[in-house]
Formats: sequence, structure tokens, C-alpha cells
Amino acid sequence: MAGHITLTGVRQEFWVRPESGRDGKGLHRFLALDELDLEVRDGELVTLVGPSGCGKSTVLDLVAGLARPATGSVRLDGEEVTGPGLDRGVVFQQYTLLPWRSALGNVEFALESAGVRRAERRERARHYLDLVGLSDFAGRYPHELSGGMKQRVAIARSLSHEPEVLLMDEPYGALDAQTRERLQEELIGIWQRTGTTILFITHDIEEAVYLGQRVAVMSARPGRIKELVEVDLDRTSTSRDVRSTPEFARYRHRVWNLLREQTVSVAGADERDKNGKEVEKVA
Repeated sequence: MAGHITLTGVRQEFWVRPESGRDGKGLHRFLALDELDLEVRDGELVTLVGPSGCGKSTVLDLVAGLARPATGSVRLDGEEVTGPGLDRGVVFQQYTLLPWRSALGNVEFALESAGVRRAERRERARHYLDLVGLSDFAGRYPHELSGGMKQRVAIARSLSHEPEVLLMDEPYGALDAQTRERLQEELIGIWQRTGTTILFITHDIEEAVYLGQRVAVMSARPGRIKELVEVDLDRTSTSRDVRSTPEFARYRHRVWNLLREQTVSVAGADERDKNGKEVEKVA
């Protein structure tokens, strides 16, 4: 069963050391998120984009249960998220595969931790390797796989315990453009076949538009959801590349404009010092 994610009035802050050259000693409060509201419906694929440092990964950490909000609530199917759980799978940019285990063994590892019996976990591991197109590479070790293959093993591992939600934090960021596009297409197919709820963090506008049923655009820090863009594209057509269509270009331009507004806002704020005074520009 797919999961329903809700973040309501979420505020997240950290205590950090002051930046070099700033006055003051000791720790300072860093406000990462403020009054952030977001809903990801059952079986939906939502992408999250925003300016650098806006708190995208912080949102994912909260849903994963790796952190708790300062205020507000994070819920999955109505239940408050209080820590990590097998109802959520996480895929990071780094593959985090065990180098001494084969592709099959890496997928099985997640099932071992869940207490699944050996025969069943072997069957399920093979099923999910097949789902990501790696059944012929089950015996290969990570050093024998390409970057794209490693990431597919990581996805298979996260799906193997059949989570309600799959959380993905810029998983294709380190891959070349051709591999990234191919994995985007494969992810759409996996999502359609499994019905898993997916929250996908990315800094790439085209990736966000291609993958997301909705694109959640975040504001500059402190992060909140500036706008949710509904995307209606036919990604199943084999006769044309949806990325080259006028509809795709319009969605991309809309998201680009929303992010550009945030970039301009940040640039203006950077011209003010901590007391709100204009900083003199040097020609």
C-alpha cells in the first residue's frame, strides 16, 4: 500500500558556529525551514526543487525520520514520524553499496535486516533486480558495475522490503546526462508498476518536470513551499521524446521562472549586512 505524506507548519533550526569573519562567539541559530506545508498523496510521484541551501535535503531527512522538526508535524498515513522505519526506503546520491557483496547480496542485505528468511529474501532480491533490469548482473560486485548500475542496485535494495514511500535525494546527480535520462525513464516505469509513493529531491529543473506529477518549488532559506506546479505530460509515448515537446518547455519555463525569482531575492538579500543596511558596492 502506498503512503500518504503530510508536513504541516514545519519549522527546523540548527545551532551552528558563526561564519568566518562574522562577529560573535559560540553557536548561532540557523533557521532552515519555516512554516513549510507539503502533501504527497498515496501513489504520487512529487519532485522537490529549490535554490541551493533552501532545505530540500532537510525535508527528506524529516520524512525519513532521520531528524525531528523543531515545531510542526510530519506524518505518514496520519501517524507521526518519530524515527526511521521499513515503511520508508531512502536512496541517496552516493550508492552506499557493500563492496564485499554482489548486487544480489546488497539487495538481500536490506531483507536480512528485516528478518526475512533466506529463501524468501533470495527470491525477492532477484525479483527487484529484475525490476530494475539487472537480473543478468546479480553476481557482479560493485567495482564491476557502472555508476548507473550501482544506483539501480540501490533502488532495488530500497524497494525490496516493499516500503510505502521511496525517498530519493538527488540520486542521479553524479551520473552523466545520457545515463541520467535512461534512469529517469526506468524510474517512471518502476513507479507505474509498483504504485509506490515517491518524493524525489533534485536541483535539475528538467528532471523535476519529467518525473513529477507535481513539482514542489521551494523558496530561498528559510525554506517553505512557494508553489506546487501540476504537470500533465504523456510519458508513456514511444513515438516521441516528451522532453522535446512544447508542453514540456512550458512547464520547464514556469518552474525556471519561480526559481529565478528566488535567486534574485537571495542576491538582493546578500547586498544587505546583518543589520539590514545596504552594503557598499565596489566597482
